[in-house]
Amino acid sequence: MTDKTPRQKIYEGKAKILYSGEAEGTLVQYFKDSLTAFNNVKKAEKLGKGVLTASISEQLMSVVASAGIPTCFIKRLSAREQLIREADIVPIEVMVRNYAAGSLAKRLGLTPGLKLARSIVEYAYKNDELGDPLIGEDHITALGLASPQELDDMMAMSLRINDILTGYFAAINLKLVDFKLEFGRVIDNEDEIRIILCDEISPDTCRLWDKTSDEKYDKDLFRHDLGDVMAGYQEIAKRMKLVFELPKE
Repeated sequence: MTDKTPRQKIYEGKAKILYSGEAEGTLVQYFKDSLTAFNNVKKAEKLGKGVLTASISEQLMSVVASAGIPTCFIKRLSAREQLIREADIVPIEVMVRNYAAGSLAKRLGLTPGLKLARSIVEYAYKNDELGDPLIGEDHITALGLASPQELDDMMAMSLRINDILTGYFAAINLKLVDFKLEFGRVIDNEDEIRIILCDEISPDTCRLWDKTSDEKYDKDLFRHDLGDVMAGYQEIAKRMKLVFELPKE
């Protein structure tokens, strides 16, 4: 941590740790150097990975926020830490797919890299023990994971974010193949519950390929041993013109 004040650990996941924030309704999000794949079966530590993902996510969260998408991000605290808004996380991953890749290509026998006629939105139930299974809209509402209105809000926001990020990445010669998002509930100024974008947007959660060569710069480099994952993440940060300093061993 960056200061000497003890903080209460609220939650530790595969890639991040959440600590209590100084102000009510805030948390400190700490980006770890951990890389995991296949539901935590494959693991590694890469020095500086958390610095890269924190910096990239900060920029992308700011990009979507400037377009009117409410997010949890408040400000940067350090190279690895962000102050974020506390939210009640909806236990659903929303996946937006623009090209066939990963599990979609495998499930349907599609050629990886095939451009889809339209973007596909899929949902997964966030449960590590069950392997984050795919679920449908009826499952979500029938099981009370989200209300119909919340589901509509998450769908609309996800498609809007897809439009924003597709254009952003295209400008730096990157193809947004697919990505996953997480959302949470907060109480607004009128004491009403609303949905905001939470977690992160980074090469940990997006597939990003070079538009010309289809070279991969995301976590698939680690998942499938395709190359240097840190070099891939750094290439994305370089194209985004981010300024950062990686820790030295």
